[in-house]
Amino acid sequence: MTVTPPETNRRTSRQRAAVEQALADHAEFVSAQELHGTMNESGARVGLTTVYRALQALEQSGAADVVRDEVGERLYRYRRPEAGHCHYLLCRRCRRHEPLDTGAVEEWVATVVRSSGFADVEHTLELTGVCAGCRNGEEEGVPIRTMSSRPVD
Repeated sequence: MTVTPPETNRRTSRQRAAVEQALADHAEFVSAQELHGTMNESGARVGLTTVYRALQALEQSGAADVVRDEVGERLYRYRRPEAGHCHYLLCRRCRRHEPLDTGAVEEWVATVVRSSGFADVEHTLELTGVCAGCRNGEEEGVPIRTMSSRPVD
């Protein structure tokens, strides 16, 4: 017997797919509110709650990388299927990000897991700073954005 999901579930699936596509279209880390605003500006009819839920589902499935800004807000970036688990160094001003070679960290985590007896261990590593472009004034004239806000004039 095939169960047909209610119309609201199909609508939510379409909306979640739209959130995933919108996130994939962003090159930088973005907050749920920023993504929601971008989607609304482009005519997508998706509620903010749906954006938050879709981003959470993408994170749980491994399809989104997540970092926190200086006030704790979660920022999301689409993870290409071939990319795998990654850590980033993130500029606090322009959100430029560099993937890090974190082999030593991953080895350390594996050692801790083996010696602790814990299972299903998750970890985060968040490194933030100010990139050379922002530090050297190359971004002069461009509104400086903190990671938790939109550009400031």
